[in-house]
Amino acid sequence: MTKKANCKSAIVILQSATVIRILIAGVGNVLRGDDGFGVAVAQALNGSSHLPAGVTVFEGGIAGIPLVQELMDGYDALIVADAVERGGAPGTIYIIEPDIADPASLDPTALHASLADAHYTEPSKVLVLAKALGVLPPTVVIVGCQPAGYDELGAELSDEVKSAVRVAHNRIESLIETLNLQQTA
Repeated sequence: MTKKANCKSAIVILQSATVIRILIAGVGNVLRGDDGFGVAVAQALNGSSHLPAGVTVFEGGIAGIPLVQELMDGYDALIVADAVERGGAPGTIYIIEPDIADPASLDPTALHASLADAHYTEPSKVLVLAKALGVLPPTVVIVGCQPAGYDELGAELSDEVKSAVRVAHNRIESLIETLNLQQTA
């Protein structure tokens, strides 16, 4: 008589949980009223417990070079929070997917003029520099807010823009969720 071994086989499927690396950069000048919107958003996000693994929040202020240096760590997506002049009502939030020029296609004189600022305080110039260095992530989104004013030195955020910080915070959390879903699809 032969005895059959009573054996259960199990198949284990391992899924690698790929974590998408997202940099959220809050930019702007906190000394110029609503221009500090992006930094206020970064500060709000830093206090959030809802950000998933792989998300880094960076307060860039008006210095673009540190942002480019941070991008050198390698990210899959960049979300920039900033005040943007679009002609809307103060506090209006805009989601913008910028068209960033290929530095190789620019006239050398125009490229030099664009990148001559040693501080790179203008986000569009920072993005061109990051692209030229090959560190710009494939996905870039700007979460912009229409300012009420940014000319008065030492002014605080206007009431409309203060309220928009929470809206931007929620939109950024939604963008992160969408980016993570796209990664797993």
